[in-house]
Amino acid sequence: MTRTTLDTAALAHDLRLGVMRFARRLRHQRVDTSVTITHLSALSTLERHGPMSPGELAAHERVQPPSMTRVVVALEGMGLLTRTPHPTDGRQVVLDLTDPARELLAAEGRARDAWLAEKLQALSPEKRAVLRDAAAIMDELAAG
Repeated sequence: MTRTTLDTAALAHDLRLGVMRFARRLRHQRVDTSVTITHLSALSTLERHGPMSPGELAAHERVQPPSMTRVVVALEGMGLLTRTPHPTDGRQVVLDLTDPARELLAAEGRARDAWLAEKLQALSPEKRAVLRDAAAIMDELAAG
C-alpha cells in the first residue's frame, strides 16, 4: 500500500470512531427518556417527510414492517401519532404527528443544540472554523 492509502485508511478509521463517539454523546442530551431513540427517529422522519403509511415509514427507517408496527403502536399510545384512513386505499392508514410530538421534537433539538453550543463556545475561533468546514464536508460525504 502507498503512504496515501495508509493515511486515508487511518483517517477513515479515526473519523468513524470520532463520529460514533460524538453521536453517542449527542444522543445522551435527552429531554424525555421515555421516548426511545427508535421512536425519535420515526417521529423525525414523519416531521421531515410528512404524513405516510406505516409501510413507507418502515422503508424510510430501514426496518421490517412488523418492527415498525410495534413502534407505531407505542407512539400512538403515547399520544404522539395519529392514524387516519388512507384517501385512496381503504386497507391503509396514514400516520401523522400530533402537536405534542412536534413539541417533543423541538425540545429535543433545543436541548442538543444548547449542549453543543456550550461545547463549541469553549473552543478557539480557529477550531470552530475547522468544524464549520468539517460540517460542510461531512454533509457532502453523506450526500454521496
